[in-house]
Amino acid sequence: MKIRLNKWLCAGVLVAALGFGSVADACTNFLFTKGATKDGSTMITYAADSHTLYGELYYRKAADYPAGSMLMLVEWDTGKPLFEIPQVEHTYSVVGNMNEHQLAIGETTYGGREECWNTPVKGIDYGSLIYVTLQRAASAREAIKVMTDLVAKYGYCSEGESFSICDPNEVWILEMIGKRAAYDTVKGKPVLKKAFKGYKDGAVWVARRIPNGYVSGHANQARITTFPQEVKGSFKAISSKNMQHLYRSEVECVYAEDVISFARMHGWFTGKDADFSFADTYAPLTFSGIRGCDARVYAMFNRVNGNMQKYEKYAMGDPNAERLPLWIRPDHKVDLQEVMNLMRDHYEGTAMDMTQDVGAGPFACPYRWRPMTWKLDGKEYIHERATSTQQTGFSFVAQCRGYISDPRVGGIIWFGVDDTYSTCYCPMYCGITEIPECFREGNGSMTEYSETSAFWLFNRVTNFCYSRYDSMIKDLQIVQNQLESKFIRDIAHRDKKLANVESGQVVRQLNTFSREFAQEMMREWTKLDHYLLVKYIDGNIKKEENGKFKTTETGMSAFPNQPEYPKWFYKQIVDDHGKVVEQKF
Repeated sequence: MKIRLNKWLCAGVLVAALGFGSVADACTNFLFTKGATKDGSTMITYAADSHTLYGELYYRKAADYPAGSMLMLVEWDTGKPLFEIPQVEHTYSVVGNMNEHQLAIGETTYGGREECWNTPVKGIDYGSLIYVTLQRAASAREAIKVMTDLVAKYGYCSEGESFSICDPNEVWILEMIGKRAAYDTVKGKPVLKKAFKGYKDGAVWVARRIPNGYVSGHANQARITTFPQEVKGSFKAISSKNMQHLYRSEVECVYAEDVISFARMHGWFTGKDADFSFADTYAPLTFSGIRGCDARVYAMFNRVNGNMQKYEKYAMGDPNAERLPLWIRPDHKVDLQEVMNLMRDHYEGTAMDMTQDVGAGPFACPYRWRPMTWKLDGKEYIHERATSTQQTGFSFVAQCRGYISDPRVGGIIWFGVDDTYSTCYCPMYCGITEIPECFREGNGSMTEYSETSAFWLFNRVTNFCYSRYDSMIKDLQIVQNQLESKFIRDIAHRDKKLANVESGQVVRQLNTFSREFAQEMMREWTKLDHYLLVKYIDGNIKKEENGKFKTTETGMSAFPNQPEYPKWFYKQIVDDHGKVVEQKF
């Protein structure tokens, strides 16, 4: 049986290799262990950012396959069929990036050494790796084994990738890059170099468990530097040759057997094994890797721990400053709504605050249209790349609640479309078998408008807000906060109700609840759309009174407010055009 999978993932981005301008298509992941959250759930976040990615909630149902069935892999970035691999006997259902066992996986592409990916070779791509694994693995450790087994068997054809992997108990980060440097390109085809006789295709990689009570993040820059290595008689760390020990609870680091030797063969590393750094070897720091990528992780760290300012110099692009650690302990336990809001960031409160410079315009709009780099008078400049960006297809907070006995109920993917700052995270249970219409695949596209599509409704509202941001975003945030707070309260009530539902009726209830959440979100956002248009039409701001727009005694609209531009903006007009616009008499 041949199965063609749809393109589910945002386009990859070669950040470190190609420079700051490539950050236009990029992703952000934050990772939270259960000891770092108020309710004891694990969480990972993901923003799938791309100028061409349409926001949909993907679904693949659980299935059983006869012996001999085959699965056609399709490269996510291009939609190009790759090759077939044997299908497993049973696959799990997958909603977005979470499966029925509450296993969730996200990604960011860091590119890394060009030699490791610039030769075209046969292999599985990073998107297939995620979604095939979600259909085959039931835990984070099993996911690591499935992913590394797949690339060992079939090769790896993508750039350097960081993966977030979590289940109800653990959170891991896995970083991987291909081994194509072992090839020469002869007449357009890869040919193995003589020096690599006996070489095995695939990828080199390292996976680390985030310590309980800590948080981590990655945003298009490799984050794992040095790591624990296997010591005889100790199972704190194991190499791929000893994967039979992976499921021992004390194992907190796993790495490819040749991750160091492969680097030595190419002359990329010459020191002691104990000093080997994956990130420094396979993805050396660049200005864009720090300022456009690690800075996003810094911004999150800075909001959950008040002692992070010492890393701001590094985040602003100084490679000699103290480097951002892989994980930190927050100074408080975070809750779900805080995690949602951590995905809403324009570097507010830092030196990179996008609302404060002249580029924000008179209405403090924290967005900069592309390109991201530009030149003036012989010097090069950048626009910041923040966690919140206009070109997001979809984002989510995957919440894995091990304290709920039924995994179909315990796992929730809080799903949103478009800009993370102005989206609404809507709860979708991982046990659903029906996707609400507003998120359903095929309901509109990047070139086809749909009245019932959440992606287009949210884009319409957000793009209008960009025009008078400082005022309009406040109105949007009221509705956003009300809805998300209500959904969180409603989930608590639904949990109690579901605990008394017969097992065979649970899925039906989950489908109903998720559909009702989505419908309520669409209703309230449509009202917001209409409200903003009426209130802010033509640059005016209508007066309000007792929850209604103010009118005259005869029912006419009261004369609207017409707030002035800020003084600095008037000064710029005068400096640039004052002789023309000055009143002469």
